[in-house]
Amino acid sequence: MSEVESGLIAPHGGRLAECVAPEAQRAALVEKAKSLPQIALDERTENDIEMLSIGGFSPLRGFLDRRDYESVVDTMHLSDGVAWPIPLTLMVSEDVAAKLKGAPQAALVASSGKVRAILDVEELYRPDKNREAKNVYRTDDPAHPSVAYLRDSGPVYVGGKVQVIAPPEHSDFLQYRLPPRKTREIFAQKGWKTVVAFQTRNPIHRAHEYLTKCALENCDGLFIHPIVGATKEGDVPAPVRMRCYEVLLQNYYPAPRVILAVNPAAMRYAGPREAILHALVRKNYGCTHFIVGRDHAGVGNYYGSYDAQKIFDEFEPGELGIETMRYENTFFCKSCQGMASTKTCPHDESNRVGLSGTKVREILSKGEIPPPEFSRPEVARELMQAYRTP
Repeated sequence: MSEVESGLIAPHGGRLAECVAPEAQRAALVEKAKSLPQIALDERTENDIEMLSIGGFSPLRGFLDRRDYESVVDTMHLSDGVAWPIPLTLMVSEDVAAKLKGAPQAALVASSGKVRAILDVEELYRPDKNREAKNVYRTDDPAHPSVAYLRDSGPVYVGGKVQVIAPPEHSDFLQYRLPPRKTREIFAQKGWKTVVAFQTRNPIHRAHEYLTKCALENCDGLFIHPIVGATKEGDVPAPVRMRCYEVLLQNYYPAPRVILAVNPAAMRYAGPREAILHALVRKNYGCTHFIVGRDHAGVGNYYGSYDAQKIFDEFEPGELGIETMRYENTFFCKSCQGMASTKTCPHDESNRVGLSGTKVREILSKGEIPPPEFSRPEVARELMQAYRTP
């Protein structure tokens, strides 16, 4: 059933770009890879390969060449005019770049030694990483995790399409590893015409629960889609977060109207630009709406609280093809005895319990239980157990 027939939103660029080699060709490609120069993949690039394989990064079919790279860095669009906010790049050392010169293809190899994909070596180029950092991450501060990644990675970029032979294998969250083709099938079967996505790399606390339920009031279904790819040190580990999502959904959400799945992408912590990326990825998964709250995909103090909402206004109406649901900072009001925002609560700051992932980590690190105004007791118990486990 096509998107038109099912009533689903089309993927970004018009169709899913699933960069997987046909099964009948994989054995021959594995054999061919033995004679090709090799490029070692780190955790982030393995995550990127998986996203390319399932069509999560549609319309991309590989790593950007110079023309597309510079267009994305400067304009948040590919060279053909299609919106895309963060360059997808493959960085290599001088030594590896020398081996790639004149080679039509290369093997992309996991840390395990397994060949993940064949890359068509279309172009080698040297980027202006400082400009990339300032434009994409709005800072050149090496304390920013992605700026540090840029500086620690090779100076040469390799552009070209990929044929994925062996996507990364997983033994965790198997029931939640639903690629875009599968989630689209589920949404169509449920008859959902409007689906709102919620991006998270944290446990869902009362503030998040409030936002998602407000959004669900206006859509047929809710797609909770936490990132389980590479994150920075200090973030709550994915297994802990997944247990928190499960107990929350079992007790506080209407099961027929909510789908939980994992997003295998890596976090970039690019704030506003990453909010655009997160929205487009969820569009590929079949979502029509996307929640953008306070400091989306932020880290440190590099971005304003609502910069990730404002950036959507830099695109032409309808250009992104997915609608945003924008929410202000929410809190528990002791006088209202419930969740609220400055739009709905008349009481002053003394009545408000501020909620944040940073705050809950501080509470847990002290061996204390997060208060019920902050976290559901079932979630608090899971977090306490994780923090007590050596």
